[in-house]
Amino acid sequence: MFKDINKKFKVERLKVAYKKLLRKIRKYFSTNILFLTYLITSVFISFLLRYFTIGIINDFKAIFCDLVVVMLLGSFGYLVKPKHQFKYFLGLSIFNTFLCILNHIYYTFYMSFVSVSLLGTLSMLGEVSDSVTNKLEILYFIYLIAPLMLIVVNRFLSKRKYHFIVGKYENGKKMFIRTSLLSFICLVFLLTTLSNSEGSRLVKQWNRDFIVQRFGLYFYTANDFIQSIQPSISPMFGYDSAAKMFRDFYSDKDYTKNKNEYTDIFKGKNVIFIHGESIQNYLIDLEVNGIEITPNLNKIAHEGLYFSSFYPQISIGTSSDTEFTLSTSLLPSSSGTVFVNYANRNYETIQKKFKSLGYYTFSMHANAASYWNRETMYKSLGYDKFYAKDSFIVPEDTDDANFIGLGLSDKSFFKQIMPILEELRNSEQPFMGTVITLSNHSPFADVDKYGKLDFSITFEKGTGEFDNNGVEIRETVTVPYLENTEMGNYLKSAHYADEALGEFFEALKVSGMFEDTVIVFYGDHESKLGKKNLSLLYNYDPMTESIKSEDDPTFVSFDNYKYDLIKNTPLIIWTGDDTLKREVTDVMGMWDVMPTIANMFGFDYKYALGNDIFSDNEKLVVFPNGDVLTNKVFYNNLRDEYIPLTEEPIDTQYIERLKEYAEVRLDVSKSIIVHDLIEKEENNLERVILNEKDK
Repeated sequence: MFKDINKKFKVERLKVAYKKLLRKIRKYFSTNILFLTYLITSVFISFLLRYFTIGIINDFKAIFCDLVVVMLLGSFGYLVKPKHQFKYFLGLSIFNTFLCILNHIYYTFYMSFVSVSLLGTLSMLGEVSDSVTNKLEILYFIYLIAPLMLIVVNRFLSKRKYHFIVGKYENGKKMFIRTSLLSFICLVFLLTTLSNSEGSRLVKQWNRDFIVQRFGLYFYTANDFIQSIQPSISPMFGYDSAAKMFRDFYSDKDYTKNKNEYTDIFKGKNVIFIHGESIQNYLIDLEVNGIEITPNLNKIAHEGLYFSSFYPQISIGTSSDTEFTLSTSLLPSSSGTVFVNYANRNYETIQKKFKSLGYYTFSMHANAASYWNRETMYKSLGYDKFYAKDSFIVPEDTDDANFIGLGLSDKSFFKQIMPILEELRNSEQPFMGTVITLSNHSPFADVDKYGKLDFSITFEKGTGEFDNNGVEIRETVTVPYLENTEMGNYLKSAHYADEALGEFFEALKVSGMFEDTVIVFYGDHESKLGKKNLSLLYNYDPMTESIKSEDDPTFVSFDNYKYDLIKNTPLIIWTGDDTLKREVTDVMGMWDVMPTIANMFGFDYKYALGNDIFSDNEKLVVFPNGDVLTNKVFYNNLRDEYIPLTEEPIDTQYIERLKEYAEVRLDVSKSIIVHDLIEKEENNLERVILNEKDK
């Protein structure tokens, strides 16, 4: 009997406790409506960003991480009186919305997420503003749902005197402590449960897509902020471990030059590097309606050493990353850009190596010297002179035929540099120069100045009606195809750039410069036109004036891997004779250019991470986001998966070796850049040698 009474008493107590808990929950939800609205909408728009960019939304850890950060920031709203809390939460909501819009636009343009360290380069946006605004879509403003929802909810609550009622009994300090403490506990739980791989990726921040996918936008932004101050604080911390890794890595590296058929073949010759803006490899031999898009590039590709599987290794610094990697055979920085954030370091560069051989080194670019901080960085790279915008006659009127895209047209630019090149050649001192083109820069909008190029397709089509003999009546139909599209404009722009290149080659030929000059042409990076434009180029059906169905046997799929693999650009090493006529299909990265050129021109190097493409080393391209490409496989760091490129079986040990290979070189490159290790370690070595001599 007493047991039954006791059991009944416990049940009643549980019921009372349950009802009390329900009342507290109801009270919490009814008195924290603004906070919860801010919380839910902020997490939701971050979810939308992941969906519309990387397309991976099944990782619930990202939602949890977003929730933690948003909750922590929102907790400070409780320190504000209820009648003013709306302003605080609205301010946070607007900031989060701006963050989402900015990252969506940036991802569309650069296929990466915004870094806080890029704030130092915002002044450059004026130069490419047309490229950015050209990418704007209505979709980007879906994120406004967060502040708009908060405004609607606040108006609804204001009519019911919500703020006055809540203000009577809300203990702001207590709510702040509870909310911030909960978010802090969640944060500690999150950090202590990270796997070694996750922790490493979070700290090193090679792959921004991975961090946003796994940890959410807000956590990524907070982490990126910490990483952004690295240029200032990193040299003061972690030097010993970085230096040890540096010494261990290079002590095991074989500096012996492997001689091959190309060793020293260009010794003493001049060399001009032509930096082809946004020239992708699929342009080579591309014809549209019988129109050869790049006839001059096709010609030199078939007459010279043509590397058809050549890949830039860019991060957020785009063209400047290409210049850095080509010059140093190191990888771009994962924090900011080397040209802006680490321009005061001492690097082993191709320019300095040519100078050691007695060469005069220079760069020519008809853009402002301050763009990408080139004026400062070029001194660190070792250029003797930089012929920037002020060295050329650039029309101020953008309607001028010699003003295309961002500035001076390529045709005018090449004409203006010829007298300088002829003067340098007559000086009897060999020269090494970089010539950076400009016209083929996005948004490829100066269509009227590219020349007449008609991509419309004309063909005969049945009308569905029949004549007296039962024969279907046909009519001539013209469809626009690539006319007035981004892809069509890009092809016209590339065709113009190719014409300018052809005129430049003709001028070099007339001057007699071919006799003692080597031309190295490379595309600096992809055109960033996206999958839709590629599909339009390869999958357009003029009969239906639409994109072919995936069931069509001629349909070309652009999944994530195919899209990444088509980002390669041409690399061509050309001379005035046919001695170099060859296509090299081995995969090659921008970091392999310096070692390959070193072998051909006869200079040594110590700190290159790439290899001479004609050496016996396995061909590997490591990208700044941790992806790895070989002749056999493409490994995707974001998804931690790979696709084979041959029928040769791939085992897990091979993939693990690739991952370790990439991680080591990314770490070594970062350490050299951040800690200025080449300068400091060589100075330390000199001191050791002097001390030994003194003994």
